[in-house]
Amino acid sequence: MNPIYDFAGQVAVVTGGSSGMGLATARAFAEAGAAVVIADINETTLGTAADELTAAGHRVLGVRCDVSQEDSVAAMVKTTVEAFGRLDMAFNNAGIQVPPSDAADEPADVFDRVNAINLRGVWACMKHELGQMRTQGSGAIVNCSSLGGLVGLPGRAAYHASKHGVIGLTTSAALEYAPRGIRINAVCPGTIETPMVADMITKGELDRAEAAVATPIGRLGQGEEIAGSVLWLCSPGASFVVGVALPVDGGYTAR
Repeated sequence: MNPIYDFAGQVAVVTGGSSGMGLATARAFAEAGAAVVIADINETTLGTAADELTAAGHRVLGVRCDVSQEDSVAAMVKTTVEAFGRLDMAFNNAGIQVPPSDAADEPADVFDRVNAINLRGVWACMKHELGQMRTQGSGAIVNCSSLGGLVGLPGRAAYHASKHGVIGLTTSAALEYAPRGIRINAVCPGTIETPMVADMITKGELDRAEAAVATPIGRLGQGEEIAGSVLWLCSPGASFVVGVALPVDGGYTAR
């Protein structure tokens, strides 16, 4: 059972919010009373997600956003503030995985693409969210890293580089903005049951059984388990938590 939070009167942004961990988190924020902006590049899933939460009686706005383009991010934050008047919480979750590759063979365009979304995208989101939160003197940001931000794995150099970078962004900005009333942290999910992971399994890039065995708790995680961690980090219960990279990985990185 998850704790019950009261985010009434607050506004949350979730990038990559139309499926997987993002949708689970957007739903959790909405159920806790927040107005929620779901930002995503996929207009089809974005519309479906926004319609679902709106039909459930929540205040939700779907905004198409390509996090690799700073202008798109700036417009998304501007739309959020115009619609709801403020921005209190953000989960910078949008990210991609790329097929495994020998480090000596990985194409430069693959490296550039994964970092444009996973690292530069988080940088752009955090930059423009902080611009608004700085004027308010309050806010909480959670960036999505990965177990790949804490360890290395063969064949995953570009992806892990991007996720290590997210932790660097998080800790540096957290130190800068804690004195201004804004808390910044990161979550580091393990292997979670999401459409992206399902696609990796289908393509033979991940063996589900092996992934479960490699996780000490013996199973894959659920999007709701990441959402629970994000909401806690944004809540008053985490008021003294600043600059952490929280593993939510079933014990994978504890070994």
